[in-house]
Amino acid sequence: MESSQRTDTGRWDAVVVGSGPNGLTAAAMLARAGRSVLVLEAAETVGGGTRSTELFESGVVHDVCSAVHPLGRVSPAFAELDLASHGLRWATPDASLVHVFDEERALAVFRDPLATDHALGVDAKSWRRLVGVDADQLGMLVDEVLRPIGVPRHPLLMARFGFRALQSADRFTRAFDEEATRTLFAGVAAHAIVPLSTAASSAPGLMLLAPASVTGWPIAVGGSQSIADALVSCLLAAGGVIETGRRINCFDDLPPARQYYFDTSIRGLVAILGERIPPRVRRAYERWRYGPGVCKIDFLLSEPIPWRTPLPSRTATIHVAQDYAQIADAESAVARGQHPVRPWLLAGEPTRIDPSRAGDANRHVAWAYCHVPNGSSRDLGEEMIAELERCAPGFRDVIVASQVTTAEEIGEHDANFVGGDIGSGANSLRQLVARPRLSANPFRPNPYATGVPGAYLCSSATAPGGGVHGMSGYWAAKFGLRDQRGRL
Repeated sequence: MESSQRTDTGRWDAVVVGSGPNGLTAAAMLARAGRSVLVLEAAETVGGGTRSTELFESGVVHDVCSAVHPLGRVSPAFAELDLASHGLRWATPDASLVHVFDEERALAVFRDPLATDHALGVDAKSWRRLVGVDADQLGMLVDEVLRPIGVPRHPLLMARFGFRALQSADRFTRAFDEEATRTLFAGVAAHAIVPLSTAASSAPGLMLLAPASVTGWPIAVGGSQSIADALVSCLLAAGGVIETGRRINCFDDLPPARQYYFDTSIRGLVAILGERIPPRVRRAYERWRYGPGVCKIDFLLSEPIPWRTPLPSRTATIHVAQDYAQIADAESAVARGQHPVRPWLLAGEPTRIDPSRAGDANRHVAWAYCHVPNGSSRDLGEEMIAELERCAPGFRDVIVASQVTTAEEIGEHDANFVGGDIGSGANSLRQLVARPRLSANPFRPNPYATGVPGAYLCSSATAPGGGVHGMSGYWAAKFGLRDQRGRL
């Protein structure tokens, strides 16, 4: 690296630890503001939860973790960084998601709201009133929700959203007449891996469904790694520097800098900063709780999944559960620290929408995961295959290769996903409101401050939380730049 990329004192303006989408977004924002920025990544490949790789055959791309990006398409951070000019392209199916109940029954949320109305039948009016978001309101809602909690800019909009979001999914779905509609919503709400009976368990479903019938649920062309690659391109164009294979275990491992940004778990942050963290803040971090994990299976297929109903072929996102009870029972069991007797699945078949992932090979890619207790080492691959076979008879016959990654292994692969918790923290009401802790000054909250001058947490353990949208890194950088200007 060139010394001209550092400050005149030989220090970096900012060092970012971790190159997930939040770390890269923070780094790009800082570099574009004229700061000298160094990103340090422990792995040999950047991207964190957006990494993709060739698991089984050369030229066939699989997403290691995140695969579908409802909030990435509408992210204010990604829009401001203009990732399209750095090569990011989205593939958006006409069906945002499809819930498959069995061989013959499936229900979809379409990008076209009229098609969704037709699919939902008697529940269309209630769905549109309670779940649907008008195109002209989506941007305002996203701007409000994907920021630190504070005084809303659009109080009426947020009051309406908040009233519904604070309800449990069990209560919220009583508004629907059809069991299938209730199950459809439950599958989206349960992305947060919380029991459907808990307060605010409808919130994740409402937020994820907001763009479903406006901008849709896209995938990144070429794999989720394309998002990281676009962020890297943006950072490098602004003069930033990235070093891979640089694991930071303690503060003494860090090069001199004016500011530090940590795209790490809270556990990782505490390990690095150690006794530098004030006792009050450290106690708050020690109260942080991690959520359940996931067990994932990746497939290489000789043919597409042989669904009997045509709807799953029109999407990249599939939920598999026979009914509401299957989802509710599984989430309740996991919350008790037990493995579900019958897991429900979140799944995808990205090569239906993005054939480029198969290269020139006559192959197809699919994946599925289910929720399990944190740190579980149990392989639920056979149970997941059985659920897919139940709904798509003959599925076993098209499997060329498969690989199961347990929750324990997910945590080992990405240190931010402690115990396989892909949300970097339990989605309890307390941890949604105080993410990761209550600010000492409620009139000027800064959830990214660590109590150590010049050190900021920018991972999805901070507001606004999980998902590939970069907004935790975006806001951490904004607060860091504000604090730096205040000291000049």
